[in-house]
Amino acid sequence: MPRVLLIEDDPSIREGVGLGLRRRGHEVSAAETGEAGLDLMASFHPELVLLDLMLPGINGVQVCRRIRETSQVPIIMLTARGDDFDIVVGLEAGADDYIVKPARTEVIEARIKAVLRRLSEPSGGRLDVEFHGGLAIDRSGLTVAKNGERVPLAPSELKLLLHLSASPEQVFSRQQLLEYVWDHSYHADARLVDACVRRLRNKVEDPDAAPRYIQTVRGFGYRFGPL
Repeated sequence: MPRVLLIEDDPSIREGVGLGLRRRGHEVSAAETGEAGLDLMASFHPELVLLDLMLPGINGVQVCRRIRETSQVPIIMLTARGDDFDIVVGLEAGADDYIVKPARTEVIEARIKAVLRRLSEPSGGRLDVEFHGGLAIDRSGLTVAKNGERVPLAPSELKLLLHLSASPEQVFSRQQLLEYVWDHSYHADARLVDACVRRLRNKVEDPDAAPRYIQTVRGFGYRFGPL
């Protein structure tokens, strides 16, 4: 089972979530502040991070940005509020998913499995490396390069790009992308898709130019552009 770093300042939630995950076989290391969590990143080497959005000192958004400077480890935000603005800010900072507290351990476990499953699925028998202009997508090695330079992508960003590029010109609705990339079946999470698209565009598209690869189809969703 994957090692989980839990960064949560509420002791009851920290202890409850940690205990529940350990009972399911996870190795869990917990921190009550963002500073302590960042220190554990270097020593614990987690395979997934559960990150509270509202932390004292360095808040969850700042922690997320700091982690993304050096690591593409999956990050799931924990938030006590379903506030759209807070959630979107966290997603824009690089989080892969979010859970509104309080949440049962089985819900958290399901989200963990869904995030990690995105990088373990087969490539579907397509060519290992595809070239789309200056963008090279290695479906076997799960890597992406732009103009010969490796592009670090978070799990949700990579899965979204792999799914869209597997069917160039096909339009996918936000709901279809939610179900495939995030394993979510409810409409309230459309912001997951939009935030992930913005992050992905910032990494693979040319600045100050219209999107070439990840194109918006107004009123419908997104598609991968022409080769």
